[in-house]
Amino acid sequence: MSVATAPDPYVQDGPYAWFRLAISILLSTLGGAGMWAVVVVLPAVQTDFGIDRAGASLPYTATMLGFAAGNYLLGRFVDRFGIVPPVIGSAVALSAGFALAALSTDVWMFSLAQGVLVGLGTAATFGPLIADVSHWFLKRRGLAVACAACGNYLAGVLWPTFIQWSLATTDWRETYLMIAAICIVTMVPLALILRRRPPESALSAAPSARAFGDQSTGLSPAALQWLLVLAGLACCVAMSMPQVHIVAYCVDLGFGVAPGADMIALMTGAGVISRLASGFVADKIGGVKTLLIGSVLQCAALFLYIPFDGLASLYLVSLIFGLAQGGIVPSYAVIVREYLPAREAGQRVGLVIMSTILGMALGGWLSGLIYDLTGSYDAAFLNGIAWNFLNMAVMIFILFSGRRRWTSFAAG
Repeated sequence: MSVATAPDPYVQDGPYAWFRLAISILLSTLGGAGMWAVVVVLPAVQTDFGIDRAGASLPYTATMLGFAAGNYLLGRFVDRFGIVPPVIGSAVALSAGFALAALSTDVWMFSLAQGVLVGLGTAATFGPLIADVSHWFLKRRGLAVACAACGNYLAGVLWPTFIQWSLATTDWRETYLMIAAICIVTMVPLALILRRRPPESALSAAPSARAFGDQSTGLSPAALQWLLVLAGLACCVAMSMPQVHIVAYCVDLGFGVAPGADMIALMTGAGVISRLASGFVADKIGGVKTLLIGSVLQCAALFLYIPFDGLASLYLVSLIFGLAQGGIVPSYAVIVREYLPAREAGQRVGLVIMSTILGMALGGWLSGLIYDLTGSYDAAFLNGIAWNFLNMAVMIFILFSGRRRWTSFAAG
């Protein structure tokens, strides 16, 4: 008589995997302070240092550059040493960065603290954490990756609310010191919970190529990687137009700042729904098709911004835009795990995430430049649509490369 064995809770898709995902979402939400704090305190920092708006925007740019670089650099580190050292380092860097920024005497010192410490620290809780989560899931990998990516959006709900409350009772420097304390006290214990390394079978598994059954894309790993980098850059140049300029657009139309801020919140909230939905879809049809669907919907939403410029219609289009674009970035991580070596997931996911962040930075600047040249945002929306078509073209190329290879194999 055979003896039944209890299921191993530490295998992929097991109970521990879901517990680990919950801890990862919490870490991502806490670490996301680095992305949102500098935006909320910008007016106070501008007044404190006596600088113009362009100078006050420099710390945000520095933060984004540090965040972009950190996703790739720390991703490589995760592949070698696991997720715990980078996340503990993230907690230390965030705490030190916020403390140093609070003690800054000028905008240059503040920008340095934001870019080198806060930006790099925040990076560990996005791309590298998503890559680690992906090792613990197989059947529900798309959903798990999407959930992990939601931490960044949840941070956009939590931290601005906390900072606004704090600024009502104290100044931005004390607020930054409080955030420094919160990060080090909460993130280190949570990181230690993740000490268990992924199952060896997950790290040694061959790419699954689930979007096409058993066939691959027909592209070399290097070619696919750089196509994904190009696609990530293109989609986020397009994505940045509403996200970066919707407030200014509303001011130009005479609606004021408040509706634009509400539309950003609407996009973010809808983005959470979109990310979760895209995770379910990716588990059914694969990352490439899921990303292509999101890209087509995002392009359609960008088109809608041009003719519909009334207040009510802008709210509706912003909702549609948020529902369209939220699932795009997590889909890149799903594609990497489907087609590229598991042991290199950290650096490969990090490289694509880095390209999306650089795309946001480039797109925000390009849209502003086009507005300065034309005096209207219509051409800026068209510029975003053109970049969106480039993203769609890349994804269609990847999709049909796999089908051509499968057709050739079947014919042979």
